[in-house]
Amino acid sequence: MSGAPWDNLLMMAKKLSHYDAQGQARMVDVSAKGRTAREAEASAFVRMTPEVLRALPENPKGDPLEVARTAGIMAAKRTAELIPMCHPVALSHIAVTLRVCENGVSIATKVKTTAETGVEMEALVAASVAALTVYDMCKALDKGIEIREVVLERKSGGKSGDYRRSGKRK
Repeated sequence: MSGAPWDNLLMMAKKLSHYDAQGQARMVDVSAKGRTAREAEASAFVRMTPEVLRALPENPKGDPLEVARTAGIMAAKRTAELIPMCHPVALSHIAVTLRVCENGVSIATKVKTTAETGVEMEALVAASVAALTVYDMCKALDKGIEIREVVLERKSGGKSGDYRRSGKRK
């Protein structure tokens, strides 16, 4: 196969670790890496109307925030089952915090491990599933609830070093 799209894919494969030299998806071999302390934090925002926010405590399905917190923790532990090229990672800590704000629910996650690979995806999956759970618990009141701004806030450890998100949310 030749041509511009294939050439572009091969160029990208040289830069992206989840592709081999032929441009095929692969799981990165981390067996030569040392185990180091790694952390990641992610966040998400669930935008909802004031009416839905006021109804949160009376939700007949249970406390949406507590169910979402539990779902986020469970999801972080199962990330490798959901994201094809993620390594199963033994997690030493998972925290999912949900806070009611003026326009919705703010979600923050923190994941820790000592492993050969990072936990950014685990933190992002936890935030995403927690947000989806808030939606699921409240959708009977409003199908227009929006999940917004699922982002990596911070990560530490590993070859790529530390990262902290900069800039303000829209």
